[in-house]
Amino acid sequence: MTDQSAASGAPVGGDSTQDAREPALSSGGLGFLAFLTLLNVLNFVDRQLLSSFANWIVPELELTNTEFGLLTGLVFIVFYTVMGLFMGTLVDRMNRTRLIAAGVGLWSGLTALSGMAVNFATLALPRAFIGVGESVLTPAAMSLFGDRYPSDRLGVVTGIYGLGVPIGIACSLFIVAYLEPYLGWRGCFYALGAIGVVLALGMLFLKETPRVQRSGEPSAPTPSFREIIHGLFSALRHAPALTVTVLGAVSFSLLLGASVFEQLWFVRERGFDRTDIAEISAWFAIFGGILGTLAGGYGGDVFMRRTGIGRPMFLFWVMLALAPFNVALRVVEPDSLLFWPGVFFIYFQLGVFYGPTFATVQELAPPRIRGTVVAFCILMIQLFGIAAGAVIAGFVIELLQDAGVPDPYTRTLLGFTFVSMASIPLFFYGGRRFQRDREALLARESTPVLS
Repeated sequence: MTDQSAASGAPVGGDSTQDAREPALSSGGLGFLAFLTLLNVLNFVDRQLLSSFANWIVPELELTNTEFGLLTGLVFIVFYTVMGLFMGTLVDRMNRTRLIAAGVGLWSGLTALSGMAVNFATLALPRAFIGVGESVLTPAAMSLFGDRYPSDRLGVVTGIYGLGVPIGIACSLFIVAYLEPYLGWRGCFYALGAIGVVLALGMLFLKETPRVQRSGEPSAPTPSFREIIHGLFSALRHAPALTVTVLGAVSFSLLLGASVFEQLWFVRERGFDRTDIAEISAWFAIFGGILGTLAGGYGGDVFMRRTGIGRPMFLFWVMLALAPFNVALRVVEPDSLLFWPGVFFIYFQLGVFYGPTFATVQELAPPRIRGTVVAFCILMIQLFGIAAGAVIAGFVIELLQDAGVPDPYTRTLLGFTFVSMASIPLFFYGGRRFQRDREALLARESTPVLS
């Protein structure tokens, strides 16, 4: 069922398009946002669970570092990103709440199936198709947010939704610390899949949000696939701030990909017990990640209102300030005064990154193809950032181990820390360019379309 009927319900004429947007802090707006955030939490629990259980799954299934990097990177993310771009075009053409429900149900069933794996191949197959299910959630959610909430609150809204990242990561580690002793790692996968199926059914009861049209125009026809793809490349060409923000996000995400080996690093090269460090990491993830996400969402909005400079500049200052802590974490011992602040700021920085990045992408994307542009951003981040980081890191660790190099996990993670710093100048340029590109987009969107 397409969303054309929903689109026709959008207000037309005058300033009514803005009036149709729901205040972010109304009861209806909060309830809608809270449920999608809950789904995003589940999304990242599912996605992170393999990495969190690394110290159980790798030895039991006799996986190499390269195979583990493939499972947490390329196997999952190729399907996730390729299907994500396709799902983004569906988001711009179909009922978004029903697409989300279908995606949640699919990935949850496959998560349960992952608990039956006995080797690399039997884990790789469901992991690949989990990516198909998860690929619909964020493009659809971002598209819904752009139509439902005022543009000057998108940073906060996106930041709240982005709480799913740190909370999901933390919950996956809490599952390791508190549920694994009772359910085993396989039972945890089964339980999580069952919860997801229930939430998918609940998603079916949420109504679609009418799509906002340009002021004074009648409802636009549903764009074709060809028009959507053409619009995507046109948006990238006309908005350098959008392009460099995506590239900065990719650069930062290379370290996120390599971080799938972090639990192995804690145990094998820093001497922690696998259950203890999972619990400790969970608490750092929950506090650091939530504080970072709220700081990024709210701070990015306030920064832009007060300075008139785009949110990527806010990211520039945050990344620059935290760079020394990121380096120190990899080179000091656990008894150093810099070690635990470094762990905290890793999760804090991850949280800060989410809101300003996706708020910028939403604001620089033409409204009719917002889902596709968000999906393209996710594709770049996941495929060329996280997937590449995980696969390359696993390969590099194997090479260093075979060469007899001491501390291969430490050296690899330190190298990726330096690579991720390429995001700093990219966010600087994106922030400086943002307002010019935003004004150009508004001018193009206000130009009447001739029939």
